[in-house]
Parts: sequence; C-alpha cells; structure tokens
Amino acid sequence: MEDIKQKIEDLRQKILYHNDLYYNQDNPEISDYEYDMMMQELKRLEIENPELITADSPTQKVGGTAKRQAGVLVKHDVPMLSLQDVFSRGEVDTFVENMQHELDSPEFVVEEKIDGLSLALRYRDGVLERAITRGDGIVQGEDVTANALQIKDVKKKLKDKLPYFEVRGEVYMTRQAFALVNEKQELLGKRLFANPRNCAAGTLRQLDSKITKERGLSMFIFNLQKAEGKEFVSHTQAYEFMHRQGMKIIHSYKVCKTKDEVWQAIEEIGARRGSLPYDIDGAVVKVNDFAQRETVGATSKVPRWAVAYKYPPEEKETRVIDIELSVGRTGRITPTAVFEPVQLCGTKVERATLHNQDFINELDIRIGDTVRVYKSGEIIPKVRCVVKEKRPENTQPFIIGDYCPVCGAKTIRDDKADIRCSNPHCPAQIERWIINFVGRDAMDIKGFGMMYIKTLIDNGYIKDPSDIYNLYTYRDELIAKGLIGKEKNTDKLLAAIENSKKNAPWRLLCGLGILNIGKAAARSLLNHFGSFDKLAQASEEEIKEVNDIGDISAKQVYDFFQAEDNRKMLEKFKRAGVNMEQEITVAGGKFAGLTFVLTGTLTTMSRNEAAELIQSLGGKAASSVSKKTNYVVAGENAGSKLMKAENLGIKILSEAEFIAMTKA
Repeated sequence: MEDIKQKIEDLRQKILYHNDLYYNQDNPEISDYEYDMMMQELKRLEIENPELITADSPTQKVGGTAKRQAGVLVKHDVPMLSLQDVFSRGEVDTFVENMQHELDSPEFVVEEKIDGLSLALRYRDGVLERAITRGDGIVQGEDVTANALQIKDVKKKLKDKLPYFEVRGEVYMTRQAFALVNEKQELLGKRLFANPRNCAAGTLRQLDSKITKERGLSMFIFNLQKAEGKEFVSHTQAYEFMHRQGMKIIHSYKVCKTKDEVWQAIEEIGARRGSLPYDIDGAVVKVNDFAQRETVGATSKVPRWAVAYKYPPEEKETRVIDIELSVGRTGRITPTAVFEPVQLCGTKVERATLHNQDFINELDIRIGDTVRVYKSGEIIPKVRCVVKEKRPENTQPFIIGDYCPVCGAKTIRDDKADIRCSNPHCPAQIERWIINFVGRDAMDIKGFGMMYIKTLIDNGYIKDPSDIYNLYTYRDELIAKGLIGKEKNTDKLLAAIENSKKNAPWRLLCGLGILNIGKAAARSLLNHFGSFDKLAQASEEEIKEVNDIGDISAKQVYDFFQAEDNRKMLEKFKRAGVNMEQEITVAGGKFAGLTFVLTGTLTTMSRNEAAELIQSLGGKAASSVSKKTNYVVAGENAGSKLMKAENLGIKILSEAEFIAMTKA
C-alpha cells in the first residue's frame, strides 16, 4: 500500500507540473499522448484505491488557473469544464450505451475537437461585452476582451439582440498562420513556438493587442453556455441560430442515434484530420438535447453528457535516404532526415527534422537506417527511434561537420546544442542580421521594416549592415524604382538612418549579431574599452575581464573582430561617421549592485528608456524575476512578473516611486 501511495503522489506531482506548463505557461514539455497516459494511470490507481482519492487530485479538477496577465479576473456565469477523455471504441460504446440507458432515445452530435484555447464570449443586447478564458474552469477566468476583438472570427455584434447570450469556443491558429509567426520569430532571433496551440494561447494572453492582431488567430464556437430572451432545446438548434448570426461554428458535425453511427462519424473525422488547415486533438461526442444534458448533469470536473475521443498516435517504419543540412536565418544549422515516403494521419510524409548533433548522436541515426516515424500532435513529423536490427552493414555515424554547408565558414557550437555558421555575411543569415541591426534593441532605425529590408537585399543594395549608411548615394535611383515608396517615404527613411549615426556605440555593437552579445553585454564591453578600436585590439583574455562576459562570449567577440570581412565592415561604419567611441564611466552610482525588473506599461517613459536610466545609475535591468532581484517596477497592466515578485517577497515600486528613487 505504501508503494501505491507513493506512485499516486508521484503521478499527481508530475501531472500538476505538466498542467501548469500546458495551461498557464503555454509551454508543454511532453506530448498530449504521454500526458493522457499518465492521467489514465492515475485514474486507474484511484479507482482501485478509492480511499486514496483527495479533493486536490488532478483527476478531480480542471487543470488551469486564472492569471493576472492579459487582464482582470472575471467570475464565470457557467463553469467551463473539461471533457472526459476516452481512447478506444469500447469506451465510446460504453458512453453511448450509458446515455441510452439513462435517457429516452438520445441523439448524439459528433464533431472535431479543435486544439486551442477555450474562450467564452458574452453578448448583452447583441453586442460583445466580454471575452473570458477558462482560467480555473469553475470560478474565474481572465478578461481578454481587447485581444478577442482582434480575432476576425469573433462577432462584435449579433443580428438578433438577445438580452444575454453566452457562447464558448476554441481560439486556435491555422498551420499557415503559425508558420508565418515562427518565421518572424526566427528573423527577430526570438524563441520559436512549439506548436500552434501554444502560440494561440500565448497570443491571446498578450498585453499588446496589436501583436494579437498581427498573428492572425481564428476561432470556432462549439457550445451555447447561457441564453436569455430565447429558448433553445438542442445543441444543433443553437448552432443553427449562431450560424444565422454570422458566428463561425464547428463545421461538418454529424447527428447520430446509434453507437455504430457515432463510431463511423469519429472515423470520418480521423480520416480527414491530416488534410485540415488546423490541428485537432480528437473528436467530441455530446448529447444533443439540452434537457437531457440537465438530467445526467456533471461531476466536479467534467460533464457526464459528453466525452472526447483521442486518436492513437500513428507510427510507421521507413528508410533514411539522406540527411540534409540547412542554414536558418539565425545561422543555426539544422539536419533533416529525408526518407522513403509513408502515409501518416492521412498525408504523405518524407522529411523530419533531426534538431541537432546531440539528437543524432542520442538516436545514432545514420543514412540507410530504418526508423520509426510519427506525427507529434498529429501534425509535425518526428523520428521516434532507429530499428537497429535492420541496419545495413558499413553505415557511418553522421557528423554535421566543422564548415557551413552554404558559405564554407567554420561552424561554432553555442552554449546549447546548436551548431551555427560563424560568418554573419553568410547569404542564409543576411536578412535576419539586418532586421536585428535596425531593431529597437540595436540601432533603432524607425520605419525600416521587414519589407524594405527584403527588397533592398534582393535588389543588391545591402550585403551587410554597413551598406545601410551608403543608401543615400542611391536616393534618386531608389525613388525611381519605388523600392521604399515615393520621395517622402524614401527621404524619411534616409533621415532616420542618418540620425542613427549619433547613437551610443553599444547599440552598434549589439546590432552586429555576435552570438550572446545583447544589450547588457554590449554596454559592458563598450563601457570597459571605450571604443571599437580598443575592443578590436583586445585579446581574448582581456575581453574575459569584462563583467558578465564568459569564456564562450569572449571567444565569439574576439573571433568576430579577427575576421577580415568584419574589419572591412567596421571601417565602412567609421568612414560613414557612425559613432564608435564613448566615455568610460566609473563603476558605482546610486543603483550600483542593484537589480531591477520592469513590468507593465510605464506612462512617463518607455521600458527601454527606464532600463537605460537604471544602467546609467550603475544598476542592472534584468528581464526576469529571481531571488537576486532587488526591485520590480510595476506599470499599468503588470503581468506574471508582478505575481512572481509578490510570491518571492520582492519590493514592488510604482512608477512614481521609481522616478523619485532615481532623483533622490
């Protein structure tokens, strides 16, 4: 019994950990299938040992919590419960038979289970009043109305102005929209989203609704929560009404009366899931009649009138034909397995990323090997393992190598597991390099957007960042070709470029794209050496003497300044009149030794300006809260950083208190 108690407790802790990652952090570490299997094991143990069930077990409550991030917390009018998961036809048949036993000739609706984030929409007198996330599912969720208004599928007004009308739907992201977001993340050198569901959830909780609009979220409505002013007898009747209002409901749903019809509908959804433009993570079977739903009721966690069928992960064997290397816009070299085509989840699959050298080594994948492949989340092809007993003779371990496959420059391994091209002039990296250079954390050239950058690179005007400062010589040509627009737009951008020459030199260093050299490191280096000339002459050991510069970063800085192409580029900056020298400030200041974290929106200055003010006074502006944080400056709509600071007992400053502190 003690062993069983310990196993149950271990499972509960693991599930709670993964619940937090999935529902609250939008950053799961395991697949849905692995999570489902853990939950099934916990349920089995609790059924066999009912005396060990506790009220706080993950089997007894919804997984998420409500967070003070995207908005205020709002009480639910109707609980937003999760669904009971089932994994076999036998379990589906049992559900149907139970409903048929308890109810008089029930009808069932079978529909797609969209993989996204649940959202309730409240309409009062036909106008959208509020949008609320599931939160804890029972008591309260987050008000994300400002962001919901940016979703094209969310109706702002209904044709029929009912006194009160609340619906529940799923916010999701199409695969095409997801690919565009990750492409932009890579261009900006930011972390990529793991899957569309994570991206949709994180986007809906954004503090900046402009980002929500840019990312192109979508939404399906899948349930009527509450209505006043009109009676609805069934789910399908409510769907018909919603459709007339212009709401986007779950399409291709099917009404069934027998368990065979229900299973056939589930199989039909399964057959088309690979061809859908969005992710689904199962099929939902629900009782159609609302009065019958009331009759069977719900548990504390799930409605008894519905189940979610989860499709089993599909795996197939195939042979690796080749391993190709590609260079991304961040310089990261990605190996991809090319294998004999197989059908998975309704689509042909013949390629899968191998991530990095560590992954290749761990699985010992070689050209010619037979591998087992599957689709993660039913979408992304992945290699599960090598079938070693089918390995041909004379195969060789695969090594990415020491040279870039695009430009031939030496490769470097970063402090993670990635291998990168060391040449920032590599054709595969130029676009991302320029975007970083003109961005607000570097040279901050206003109006120099991605479209202009791509156009100027494609037309041969920019080959490295120093070429930006030579664009003025092509002014008339650029206007004639319309590459930046008409005369007014062109002159505006050229003026912004000219003005950027006066920037503090750390911005130039930050914009050069040296791996691991961000704003803080760039400031430290220029504050220590005072000029680019002295930094370029410094040895690796001298660079390591700078605060916050470790061995790997010092080598990357040293190698950058030793490269002939980079030396020529720096000379071009100097000839163009870009500021490359600054006064060396003496260590100290009223904020010396203090670490600040900024969160929320400041009214008197931007967060970047506040960070620069902190650093000018000798302090450190960190991006995340930890035990080493001394103060958190909380502006309007402060988010999760504020909550973490409160939990750690860190001193919270208002904007006014912070400003007073700088002047004291």
